[in-house]
Amino acid sequence: MEQEEENKKTTKRFIFGEFIDGSFLDKNFFRKHAKLIFLIVVLLFVYIGNHYSVIMKLAEINRLQQELNDVKYEALMYTSEFMQESRQSHIKSMVEEKGLELKELTEPPYTLKVK
Repeated sequence: MEQEEENKKTTKRFIFGEFIDGSFLDKNFFRKHAKLIFLIVVLLFVYIGNHYSVIMKLAEINRLQQELNDVKYEALMYTSEFMQESRQSHIKSMVEEKGLELKELTEPPYTLKVK
């Protein structure tokens, strides 16, 4: 039991020592782990591509939200102008200004019933 623990410790030290001095590159490390290294590289590219895509979509969302706010404010402005122009007092002053011979109704309108 103690012998196995000693072997594990020396193996760990040996692997760590190989990693530090770079001697693991001389061995068939890459041949053994080629699939894993390839998978890690592919996943790294997928992660980077996904991150870039998310950043671009967030920028587009912010741009579209700003455009939506601008359009809302513009619609509110046009609605306000329309309400101002369609007031009875404003229409009356425009009729007088243009010199049209229109008169304001003093009686309420009535409906005709057909028999």
